[in-house]
Amino acid sequence: MTDEARTGHGAHDAAGRTPSDFTDGGHGAPESRHADSSGPEFSRPEFLPAGEGAPSQAEQPDDGWSQLGAPPGRGRWGGPQGQPELLRHDDGEAPAGEGVQGQGYAESWGDPSGRPRYDTAVFAAHPAPPPPPTQAFGMGPGWAPPPGSPGLPGSFGGPAPAAVRGPRTATLVVLALVIALLASLLGSVGTYLLTKPTGSGRDPSYSLGNAPTGSNARPPDSVAGVASKVLPSVVSLAVEGGTSSNTGSGFLIKGGYVVTNNHVVAGADPSGQIQIQFNNRKSTSAVVVGRDPESDLAVVKPAETFGAPEITLGNSDNVVVGDPVIAIGSPLGLSGTVTSGIVSSLNRPVQAGEENTSETTWLSAVQTDAAINPGNSGGPLVNGNGEVIGVNSAIATLGRSVGGQSGSIGLGFAIPVNHARRVAQELITTGKAKKSRIGVAIDPTYQGVGVRIATEAKQGGQPIEPNGPAAQAGLKPGDVILEVDGIVLQDGNELIALVRNRAPGEKLSVKYQRGGQENTATVTVGTAPDQPSPEPS
Repeated sequence: MTDEARTGHGAHDAAGRTPSDFTDGGHGAPESRHADSSGPEFSRPEFLPAGEGAPSQAEQPDDGWSQLGAPPGRGRWGGPQGQPELLRHDDGEAPAGEGVQGQGYAESWGDPSGRPRYDTAVFAAHPAPPPPPTQAFGMGPGWAPPPGSPGLPGSFGGPAPAAVRGPRTATLVVLALVIALLASLLGSVGTYLLTKPTGSGRDPSYSLGNAPTGSNARPPDSVAGVASKVLPSVVSLAVEGGTSSNTGSGFLIKGGYVVTNNHVVAGADPSGQIQIQFNNRKSTSAVVVGRDPESDLAVVKPAETFGAPEITLGNSDNVVVGDPVIAIGSPLGLSGTVTSGIVSSLNRPVQAGEENTSETTWLSAVQTDAAINPGNSGGPLVNGNGEVIGVNSAIATLGRSVGGQSGSIGLGFAIPVNHARRVAQELITTGKAKKSRIGVAIDPTYQGVGVRIATEAKQGGQPIEPNGPAAQAGLKPGDVILEVDGIVLQDGNELIALVRNRAPGEKLSVKYQRGGQENTATVTVGTAPDQPSPEPS
C-alpha cells in the first residue's frame, strides 16, 4: 500500500503522535516537515509527556502522509520488541496473505527517507472527535483522546470493548444480606441511643416535694409520750475503782438521790470515783450512800442534779403479766436508750452472783421481754403511766453455752419496785438494809413437790431457828412447804426469793404438808442478823 491510497483524507484528519520522518528541528517549524527523499536523515520522534495533549489541527503539517495516524497502542512505534504491528483495515481485520510469520503482520510502511519501517499502521479515516462538553469540570483543552488512539475501547486500533456482564445472583444475595444486617444493626444502635438513660442520671428539675406537715407531739400514754416524760430523770453512771471500771444506769428519786444496782457501784467502795451524766449531758461526781449486795440495790448521791425532775415510783403489786413496759438506760454506754415490751412473768426466782457468798443475790423478779443489755443495770422499768415498777438488774444469756454469744435474748429481770423502795429508804436513813428471814433451813436433797425443811442440824445450825418466825407459826423439821401466798413452790430458791422480797413484819400465808396431811399457817417475816448467814433461809 502507498500514501496515494490515503489522499482522500485531509492532512489534518489524522490525530496522534508525529511520524518519525519529522526532523528534530522543533515542533512548530513547518518548513522542517516537508517530505523530501533527498533531504537529510530524520531523527526519531520526540515523545510528549503523558500529561500533554496531541498537537492541535492548526499545528499539524500537511506532509502528505501524516494522515496515516498515530502508531499502534502497544509499542507506540512498533509491536513488542520491535515487531511490526498488525495491519488492519477499516473493518478491524487483517487482509489475507499479509503480515509476517503467519501472524497477519504486514511489512509496514516504508519511511520516505528510503529506510524500511515496521512501526506505522494504516488507519481508515475517521471523523474528528466531538468537542468536549461545556461546563465539564476538571477538564481543559485536549481532554478527549485522539481518534484511533491505541488501547482505548471504542477507538479504531484499540481492542474491541468487552461485553458488559451484570453481577451474579449469588453476589446480589450476599449484598442483600449484608445490607439487611447493617440496617438491623443501625436500627438497634439508633433505638439504644434514643432510649438509653443519661449517663449521670441527674435531672435538674427533679423534686420529691416538701415534707408533709405534722407535729412531734405524742399522746402521753404512748411509748414516745412515756419516754419523753421519764428520760430527764434517768442517768448514766461511770465507775472507776482501782483496776476495775464499770458502767450502768440509775434514776433520780426524791431528795436528789439516785437508785442503781449494787453491782454497778461496788467497785467504787470505799475509795473509787463515780461520775454521773444526766439526760441533758451535764455531768457531776457522786458518792455511795449505801448498798445492799443481797438485794443488789444501792443509793448514790450526786453533787448536783442540774434541775432534773425526780421519777415517779409505782406499785409492783398491781402489775400483771402482759402489761406493757418500757426499759430506759445506757446499754453498752449508749445513754438515753428506750426499749419496750411487756411483763412476761412475775415472781421469777433469780440468783445472781456466786452462791453462798456475801455477794449472792436472790431475786423474786419481774420478767420482761423489753431489750435489756449490759449497761441497762440500775435503770428503771416503767409502766404505761411512766411509773417505775422495777429496777433492771439481770438478763439471761446463751453466752456460756453457745459460742460465747451474749446480750439480750428477750429474758430480762427487774427487782420489784416495792422491794426497791423499802431498801432505798433504809439505805438513806441508816446506811444498811434489813434482811428478811423466816428461820428455816432447806433440805437440798429433796426431789419431791414443794420445799422440805431439813431434819438435821447442819454446820451448828438447827433446821428451825428456835423461837423464830417459822417456829412461832408451828412449822417443824421435815414439813414440806407447798405454797406461799398462793404461789406453788418449785424449789428452795423460789422460797428464798419470795421471803427476801418481803419486808420484815409482813405476814405470809403458808400451806404445808406433814404426814400426808395439808395444813396452813401464817408466818410473820422476821429480820436476819446484820451479818448474812452462809446458808439461805
